[in-house]
Amino acid sequence: MAAAYLRKAATALVLALIFSHAAVAQQASDTIAPEGATGTNTRMVVRAERQMVTAAHPLAAQAGIEVLRNGGNAADALVAVQTVLGLVEPQSSGIGGGAFLVWYDAATGEVTTIDGRETAPKAASPDLFLDDSGKPLRFFDAVIGGRSVGAPGVVALMEKLHSSHGSLPWAELFEPAISLAERGFAVTPRLNALIAGDRDRLAAQPATRTFFLHGSGEPLAVGAILRNRTYARTLRAIAEGGADAFYKGDLARQIVDAVRSHPHNPGLLGTGDLASYEAKERSAVCVPYRGYSVCGMGPPSSGALTIGQILGMVSHFDLAALGQDDPESWRIIGDATRLAFADRGRYMADSDFVDIPAGLLDPDYLRSRAALIRRTEALAADEVEAGEPPWDKAEFRIDGIEFELPSTSHFTIVDAQGNVASMTSSIENAFGSRQMAAGFLLNNQLTDFSFRPEENGEAVANRVEPGKRPRSSMSPTIVLKDGKPVFALGSPGGSAIIPYVAKTIIALIDWEMDMQEAISLPHLANRFGRYDIEAGTSAESLAPELEALGYEVSVRDMNSGLHGVAITAAGLEGGADPRREGVVLGD
Repeated sequence: MAAAYLRKAATALVLALIFSHAAVAQQASDTIAPEGATGTNTRMVVRAERQMVTAAHPLAAQAGIEVLRNGGNAADALVAVQTVLGLVEPQSSGIGGGAFLVWYDAATGEVTTIDGRETAPKAASPDLFLDDSGKPLRFFDAVIGGRSVGAPGVVALMEKLHSSHGSLPWAELFEPAISLAERGFAVTPRLNALIAGDRDRLAAQPATRTFFLHGSGEPLAVGAILRNRTYARTLRAIAEGGADAFYKGDLARQIVDAVRSHPHNPGLLGTGDLASYEAKERSAVCVPYRGYSVCGMGPPSSGALTIGQILGMVSHFDLAALGQDDPESWRIIGDATRLAFADRGRYMADSDFVDIPAGLLDPDYLRSRAALIRRTEALAADEVEAGEPPWDKAEFRIDGIEFELPSTSHFTIVDAQGNVASMTSSIENAFGSRQMAAGFLLNNQLTDFSFRPEENGEAVANRVEPGKRPRSSMSPTIVLKDGKPVFALGSPGGSAIIPYVAKTIIALIDWEMDMQEAISLPHLANRFGRYDIEAGTSAESLAPELEALGYEVSVRDMNSGLHGVAITAAGLEGGADPRREGVVLGD
């Protein structure tokens, strides 16, 4: 009965949206800033009583809400949302990449996380991204080809969550994506613009040239129907055979062949790396903030630790009284972010491989860091250094060289039982390694490792090591009050994810905004000394005052993809980032 419903719903969804999506895309282009555009809009918060999905593409959100309407829970809907996202925004996330999940279990009241981050091949060495002379490769010289591809983790994460929390049969959850892949979907303005922006790189790789470009070399046009029957066959194999069908056998061989056969930049991934891959359940990192508990993903993510440090420092200042329009608020937030990023660059990495200071979130340590910004002007560059947090066993660390560019997706699901899923999923750079296997793009996540493994004999924490997971900024988050979830959110954006999510939490708690207002709030972010201000927004008016405080200011596009849900006594309130084409759907 459930299978028949999902097949019927999937078919109806596909047929309706194939014919309506051109209109939807036009409406989106009128109301949502496409990739590279600036500003925010006047979207209103979406309200629902029982259940809600907010995701980066209307088709993915629709697939998720249909699963919930059929009696599925958030774990079931997550599979449907992710497999559709891998089809309709293939440049951002998919089964060829990795993900982090923060999960609230309504039955137990516990928050846990699942680490589906990619792993380095067993044959990899710390000098993976050094050239013949021992110097770090240029970013795209490392990215394009097989060298940058790690063992993907999304499928293992989905199966691990579903096996412990799912309620509908595994195979049925793939029906929406399979039907959509076979029948096709309309190319949106955003996907068209991204293909156009990467046309030369896509054209240089045979598989991506065939899939994303017309024979003339032009990008797929807005409204063109894109089908991916190869992806449908891959999903059907996983639906029938579980994760083993992905990590072993023919699909694994296709992935390895694509990685190792690149003519100029082959990689080291082997079938053994895939067969031994494991998604890991880890304890959530939870930090207090003004009576709330902010819970996120620990290492190999730097998200929860860095956000926790930012919030721990700004908690010593009255941001509520200052308000969102006072440059003093942004001086405090900006310099707290800079200090947290200094610690991030030195200390944070995969904790299965390196020791991390136990005291990064120690209240006394964060109080001492906050004291550095109790002043009236910006911190000078030479004043922003990694601190000396308490260690269980102190080790010397130096800073590395990393490149973390955004191509990621975040979605949030709340079901009728009260379970909450906050998941950020990525293939790293837009279009990943530009290599395809079995109908999907392969990640370039290994370039999230430090290209420089050591200096003067001292090791970088985030260096390449066999089987290690590269550090990430992905920051899926669930915020609790008195043990109950009240907010769930996250964003794409490379290392800017961290200030995007931290700013949104501050807007929700200190400035008492609703979820949509907090997401739409103009971006101001300072990670490494330069203050980035979102172009085309009211934040531009703060530029002269921030410069007067001593900052270098850059007004630029800042394209987040925040999606979040607030759980209130009156029901659910959802927000989707106006900078992209995501939506909120609820019942």
